Amino acid sequence: MRARGLVKTFGVLTAVDHVDLTVPRAHVYGFLGPNGSGKSTTIRMLCGLLTPSAGEIEVLGLRIPEQADALRLRIGYMTQKFSLFEDLTVRENLEFLAAVYGLPRAAARARVDELLAHYHFADRPRQLAGTLSGGQKQRLALAGAVIHQPELLFLDEPTSAVDPESRRDFWEKLFELADAGTTLLVSTHYMDEAERCHRIAILDRGALVADGTPGDLAGALEGRALEVHARHPRRAQRALSGLAGVLSVAQIGNSLRVLSAPGGAGADAVAATLREVAPDAEVRPVDANLEDVFVAATRGRVDAEGGA
Repeated sequence: MRARGLVKTFGVLTAVDHVDLTVPRAHVYGFLGPNGSGKSTTIRMLCGLLTPSAGEIEVLGLRIPEQADALRLRIGYMTQKFSLFEDLTVRENLEFLAAVYGLPRAAARARVDELLAHYHFADRPRQLAGTLSGGQKQRLALAGAVIHQPELLFLDEPTSAVDPESRRDFWEKLFELADAGTTLLVSTHYMDEAERCHRIAILDRGALVADGTPGDLAGALEGRALEVHARHPRRAQRALSGLAGVLSVAQIGNSLRVLSAPGGAGADAVAATLREVAPDAEVRPVDANLEDVFVAATRGRVDAEGGA
């Protein structure tokens, strides 16, 4: 999947601003960004549900949106909100989707049986979908999205309403699909989910501000993340928040995590600032994580634009 110069405007609002993307086959590619960053709008353009204001899209060798009808039979799409029929049973929902995609009756029956077993519904095929738990509904929605064995699967914040254990199980299913050759594009605002992806893109106010593997993006921030241990962390945080060259200071438990701008305040400058307010403070470099990447990509961009 490839997009170049992708733009979507709604009146005077630019929701997606000249985004370039390349998604390799059989990868789990993550879209990370806050609400309103353009993730959902980009996904809808990529799968042919929205027409771009500008730019070029090629998905599975097809030009989008011109060949969107041909694409729809080769992709799956799962939204954040449960979109199946709550007054139908688990089996009836899957049978309905099999009919929508034109699976022959015998093949549809075999595929539904396969998915009921694989997604842990073999003991409840006659249960109404509306009575399922949040995690069960998401598993059913995923089973429905892959009933026609799509080559490409779009998932728009699929785990926003489920518990941590259900999220882990859901991601295991996603990696099974990737191992079988399916390409997955997953939007999320959870850092731990983004870290699971083979590659991630960070969107901020419609613009692509970072793109790469989680390890490479974190590695690019080497030397910019610090951990501070102080007896009074809130006092230390107030002192560091106004220090030039510091992008963020966040309290995590009894310690502080400090992220510097490129060429900004290092360990010596941080320690010097804390000598008067927190003379007991210990400052040490730590490896950057994906949250640091996100802050550097978004807050650093705001600073570069003069606080816009």
